[in-house]
Amino acid sequence: MEQDDPGGGAFFGRRKGKKLRLNQADLFASLLPELRVDLAGDLSPAALFENLPSDLWLEIGFGGGEHLVLQATTHPKVGFIGCEPFVNGMAKMLSVIDRDGLKNIRLYDSDALDLLKKLPDASIGRLYLLYPDPWPKRRQNKRRFVSDETLKLIARVLRPGGQFRFASDIDHYVGWTLNHVMRSNEFRWLANQPDDWRKPWSGWQSTRYELKAIKEGRKSAYLTFERV
Repeated sequence: MEQDDPGGGAFFGRRKGKKLRLNQADLFASLLPELRVDLAGDLSPAALFENLPSDLWLEIGFGGGEHLVLQATTHPKVGFIGCEPFVNGMAKMLSVIDRDGLKNIRLYDSDALDLLKKLPDASIGRLYLLYPDPWPKRRQNKRRFVSDETLKLIARVLRPGGQFRFASDIDHYVGWTLNHVMRSNEFRWLANQPDDWRKPWSGWQSTRYELKAIKEGRKSAYLTFERV
């Protein structure tokens, strides 16, 4: 995932990998401007989508887009915003949207914090943060997306009863997230037994990051927090 630190440092390294294919570059020039969320415009669901969605869900750092595409396909009446500044990940998403004719996805290819600051209050029903960069070294921890500051933004945009869903295969980041969220009075952790965080959510689509973790012998945690 690629975002900016509230204090000005980067949450990520690079923005671009291998060179885009010609058709991917064409989609960046033609389709992305149509789907890109304009922070200077009206960000209400009614303005973002041709048909008013039943709810609005946000995925920050969708990577290869596997999870976002499945959710958008499974829930065609829900509107989705996918954030991903990594150019190659965005290119893959644009290709799938174009191929499958998906109408319920809008995209943001820059800093998700800027988007969180502009979204209307209580406009999001579900927010996903899946396998964010763990920044494992102690001096890098401040670059993690989960912080007291970002949680305040997430709490503002989530409607009461809305969910913040977090997944990671890095134990320390899982503990970090639990610690930060649980000291906030704006969320409730929806876990009553170990399987509530050991098993993925219903309808889960594994991401390439999760498959890599499984291959390397790491287990993931799936945390669900409700906006109170």
